[in-house]
Amino acid sequence: MTEAPAGGVAGTPAPPSGSRTRPGTAGGRRKSVTGTRGTVAALFLLPALVLLGALVVYPIGYSLVRSFASDSGGGFAGFDNYKALFTDDGIRTALKNNIIWVVLAPTVATALGLVFAVLTERVRWGTAFKLVVFMPMAISMLAAGIIFRLVYDQDPDKGIANAVVVGVHDTFAESSAFPKAHPGRESPLVAQRGGFVTRDAVRAGTPVSLPLVGVAPDVMPSDAARAVRAEPESGRITGTTWQDFTRGKGVGKLGEVDATELGYPGMRIEAVKDGKVVDSTKAAADGTFSLSSKADGARLRLPASNFAEPYNGVDWLGPSLVTPAIIGSYVWMWAGFAMVLIAAGLAGIPRELLEAARVDGANEWQVFRRVTVPLLAPVLAVVAVTLMINVLKVFDLVFIIAPGSSQDDANVLALELYRKGFSEDRPGVASAIAVFLLLLVIPVMLFNMRRLRQEARR
Repeated sequence: MTEAPAGGVAGTPAPPSGSRTRPGTAGGRRKSVTGTRGTVAALFLLPALVLLGALVVYPIGYSLVRSFASDSGGGFAGFDNYKALFTDDGIRTALKNNIIWVVLAPTVATALGLVFAVLTERVRWGTAFKLVVFMPMAISMLAAGIIFRLVYDQDPDKGIANAVVVGVHDTFAESSAFPKAHPGRESPLVAQRGGFVTRDAVRAGTPVSLPLVGVAPDVMPSDAARAVRAEPESGRITGTTWQDFTRGKGVGKLGEVDATELGYPGMRIEAVKDGKVVDSTKAAADGTFSLSSKADGARLRLPASNFAEPYNGVDWLGPSLVTPAIIGSYVWMWAGFAMVLIAAGLAGIPRELLEAARVDGANEWQVFRRVTVPLLAPVLAVVAVTLMINVLKVFDLVFIIAPGSSQDDANVLALELYRKGFSEDRPGVASAIAVFLLLLVIPVMLFNMRRLRQEARR
C-alpha cells in the first residue's frame, strides 16, 4: 500500500509548493456560489435578454435609424429632422415648457415632501397624514387628469378652484346683479361710460322713473319685491328703478309700474352736477329710492358698477396659466412620493446630532437648515433627479387637462412626439424627438444611478 503524500489524498498528486487553491474552487477554477453552471445561467437569462432586445434595444435602434430618414421612409434626410427640433414653432414651445417643468415641478414636489416629512414627525397623527398625502400616487395619470380638468373648470358651479376664488372675491367685492340690464324703448335714460344717465335734470317733489329691461326673471335678486311707484316728497328727489317688462302680449304699459313687475334692489343711483357726484343712494327691495335736496337740478346716473359682469374666477386653463396649473396637478400626485423617501432618510439621521445642536443653542429653524437638510442632501438629490426623469416623459396630464384651445401653449416634448407621429404623420421628426428625449434622460439617469451606488457603499 502506498502512503499518501502529506496534505493530499491517496492516488492524488500534491499541489506544487507555494500554490494555494481558493475555497469553493476545483483545480484553481472559480465555482458559482450556488453551484450553477454558466451555461445553465445563460439559458435562464436568455428569455429576459430576448425580451430586453425586442422591447428596448430594437425600438431604440429603429428610432435612431428612422430619425435620419424622410417622413415617407424612402430616403435619407440627414440631420433635417433634428434641425426641425429648433426651427418648428410647436417643438420650440414644447422644449420651453419642458424646461419650466424640469425646473419647477421637481423643486416644488421635493420641497413639499421635505416639509411634510419633517412636520409629520412631530404630530401623533403623522402616519395618517402621510397616508393621505401619498394616496394620489395610487391614482393613474388618466384619472388625475380628469379630476383636475374638473377642478380647473371655468364655471364656478363646476370647478372647485374657481368656486373658492369667486367666493373669496365676492366676500370683499360685491358683484353686480344686473349685468344685462339696459334701457328699453322710449326710456328717459341714455348710455354714458358703461352706465346710464337721465336725459334731463330732475326736480324736487317730482317722482323719477328709471325703467330698465334685460334681466332674466330667473336671475333677478332673491330679495327683489314688487315694484312700487314712489310718492313725491317735499324738497327731496324720489323715484323708482324697476324691470319694465310683463310677460304676455298687450299686458302692462311701457314706462309705468305694473302689478307683476319687480324692483331692482341695491341699484346704485348718483346725482351728478357739473361732472361731480353731489348725492347717492341705493334702491330698496321694491326699487324705490330717495335723494336729498342736493340732487335738485342734477341728472341721475346709474353707474357702470351696476352692470359689470359678475366675477367668474381665474382662467386656469387659459394660455398664460395652463402650464403652471398642470404642474400643480403633478405636484399633487408626486409630493407624497417625495415625502415617503425623505421620511425614510430622516429616520436614519442619528438623533444625537439633532439633540447636540439644540444643546449648543440652535433653534429649530437652525437645526433644520444647518443639520437636517445637509444630512438629507443625498436623499433630496435622488428624489429630485428621479422626478426630473419622470417629468421629461410627462404626457398624460398635459394631453387630458389642457383644452384644445390651450394645448399648443401647454405642449411638451412627449405630447409633441405623439402629435408629430400620429396627427401630422411626420414619423421622421417624431423619431428625432424620441432620440432627443432619450439623450436628455440618459445623463440624469446615470447621475441617479451613481448616487444610489454611493449610498449602497455607505
